[in-house]
Amino acid sequence: MYPSLRSILVALLLLTATAAHAQRATVSGYVEDAESGERLIGATVYALQARDGAATNRFGFFTLGLPVGERILEVRSVGFQTDTLRLDLTRDTTLTIRLTAGQELRDVLVEDSRIGRIEESTRTGLVEIPVATLQRLPALGGEVDLFKVLQLLPGVQSGVEGSSGLNVRGGSPDQNLILLDGTPVYNASHLFGFLSVFNSDALNRVELTKSGFPARYGGRLSSVIEIDMKEGNLKQHEFKGSVGVVATSLTAEGPIRKGKASYLISGRRTYIDALIRPFMEDDEKGGYYFYDLNAKVNWLASDRDRLFASVYAGDDRFWAESRDSYQGERNESNADLGWGNVTGALRWNRVISPRLFVNTTLTFARYGFDTQSEVIEEFDGRTTTDFFAYTSGIRDIGGKVDAEFRPDDRHYLRAGIGVIGHRFSPGALSFEIDGEEGIDDLIPDEQITNALALTAYAEDDWDLSASLKVNVGLHGSLFAVEGTQYASIQPR
Repeated sequence: MYPSLRSILVALLLLTATAAHAQRATVSGYVEDAESGERLIGATVYALQARDGAATNRFGFFTLGLPVGERILEVRSVGFQTDTLRLDLTRDTTLTIRLTAGQELRDVLVEDSRIGRIEESTRTGLVEIPVATLQRLPALGGEVDLFKVLQLLPGVQSGVEGSSGLNVRGGSPDQNLILLDGTPVYNASHLFGFLSVFNSDALNRVELTKSGFPARYGGRLSSVIEIDMKEGNLKQHEFKGSVGVVATSLTAEGPIRKGKASYLISGRRTYIDALIRPFMEDDEKGGYYFYDLNAKVNWLASDRDRLFASVYAGDDRFWAESRDSYQGERNESNADLGWGNVTGALRWNRVISPRLFVNTTLTFARYGFDTQSEVIEEFDGRTTTDFFAYTSGIRDIGGKVDAEFRPDDRHYLRAGIGVIGHRFSPGALSFEIDGEEGIDDLIPDEQITNALALTAYAEDDWDLSASLKVNVGLHGSLFAVEGTQYASIQPR
């Protein structure tokens, strides 16, 4: 008995409906500020019917797999109004979602949000610091200081009262990995440790990881502090400044080409040297100042490509001079002390496919410290000179490639490789006593140490069930210095 034409058509319809129900498509794209065009980090895109969602990465990109059909997306970000989109999803779709600043309040009710509880996250040691919150907290002398805010968090202490150093869960300040746009900063303090080097007007997002480090991090024991600079307003020019007891700052941002390229320039300088000058004697000179300069250029080369170039330069300088003469005798002394950082990053974001995002970064970092003093004495027609100088520093040049891939809604894969060339200058000491050379170049140029660090990692943020999530990964490193290699494999 052969099946009737009617039964065949019914079977085909059932198969088609089943296939359509099982068919899925990927929604991906960027979430940005509607006013400035700046990409929003950590914004959430949630599909109401599917009860599934995704968060934007450090570059504002998200990807989310959903069943085809009519979908309602709810988009949220701290400090922005919630936006709801209706989407007829039939194939892979790319979106640019723009949120309006300002938080809606419904009467005086406190409502539950979709922000995940800490025990439901695979990164329980992660703390995010919104810059808007940072700027509302009390400031020292009118200067908002990032590290002072971090010291208010559980498990973080200053170590020395009033200083900007961070001791995270018993670690020392040098055990913190501090990244500014992906580039390490080796000494993050101004004013002999009382202020950090980060100007809050130039910051976009701050994350502190105190424990449970994912596989993509390495090189430090205590914590990871990731700091991202603003990208610059793509739509209009803005200027912002402040005058405080400690320092004055000025920030300018705006489009180079409207909607395509933008710039950000932010500077800060203290004027302690100018304030103390009227109180010094005629035969005395001296002072102290520090400055910070941040600059960033952002270019949307295409719908899939985006380029960033960012630079930071900062320096502290203290000096003192005095001259004294009496009845043919003369005494002259000079002292100078300084330290500072220079960092730079060149980034290329590429959306390979709706589920694959790649970021390539070239980095440069340099830190230097120097001090010197000189004393000249003239007595009975005889002149003696005592001189002391010390310098040290480190320079890094590196590159890395990071890929983010979401094969399905339960897996978020990350993998990457990187290389850093280190140049260590442990210290060069020279001094003269009574005009005669004592020790010169205690650490000469031929003893400057060059080293190479190679890293690779892979990690999977895996949603096993409604009550079980894991972040598992592997971090490998190879450190080569003076003909010796040190390899390490670290499961996370």
